[in-house]
Formats: sequence, C-alpha cells, structure tokens
Amino acid sequence: MSRKIDIFNREIFHHYEILEKFEAGVELKGFEVQSLFLGRGSIKASYVSRVGDELYLVNFKIPASQPKNIAKDYDENRRRRLILHRREINFLVNQLNNLGLTIVPIRVYNKNGLIKIEIALVKGLKKYEKREKIKKRDFERERERTLKSGKHKL
Repeated sequence: MSRKIDIFNREIFHHYEILEKFEAGVELKGFEVQSLFLGRGSIKASYVSRVGDELYLVNFKIPASQPKNIAKDYDENRRRRLILHRREINFLVNQLNNLGLTIVPIRVYNKNGLIKIEIALVKGLKKYEKREKIKKRDFERERERTLKSGKHKL
C-alpha cells in the first residue's frame, strides 16, 4: 500500500501570474510527516520568506497527528526550512530583491519516499487583470461549447 500526499492550492492561479516553478524539499518533524500522510495540512495562506541566506516556508499549517502526544508548545504554523540547491536559492533571492516578486507554494506531494513542495516565483495580478482573465476563460468555454454542439456557421 503506497501512502500518498497531495495538497494543492488552486487560488494561486487566480491571484498570481506564475513566472517560474521549483521543486524543493521541506524540513519536517516526524509527527508532521505522519499528519501529512493522514491528509491534514494546508498551504492556503502560506508564503516563502528569506532569513539570512536560507528560505523558509511560513504559515504552512500542519496540525498534530496525535494531539495528546505532542508538546504543549507545538506551533502548527511554525517556519519550516526549504531545501534547495544554493544556486536556486541565490536566483530566488535576487528575483525577490530586484523585481518585487513573491514566492508561494502551489502543491505538497511525496516523491520517492520524500515530501516535496512545488513553489513558484509569482507576480501579483491587478483587479482588472483578473477580470480580463475571467472574461477570456468564459469566452473560450463558450466557444468550445458552440463548436461541440455544431451550431456554428463557417
């Protein structure tokens, strides 16, 4: 029986324009891994911040798998260190400093027995850009619907 983790944040695609994606490891405690395998965890309000020359995932909510066995001072929203190659960290830090971009997590999953997190370098969308995106998506959906139904004229 293979255990599977798949936590996804769909809101990212509505609020941001994704420029580049990266795969990172994340430093977790044993009971946090157990909790993720049980399907608990949320990346809705999380983001990546820089502390010194390391990148940390902030607000990645992982509740305790067995609350009675966990220390009373456990913080489910604690900062968790991301594990990336040094050149990737340097690139991301430069992008954050120069262009005013943000790094957000898109997805948490397991790969070859390790827990990975897909992060993206993103640029926030303005309200009018979001509206344009919705209009374009609705237009494409309507166009596909009319083409499938065969009610179009050439």
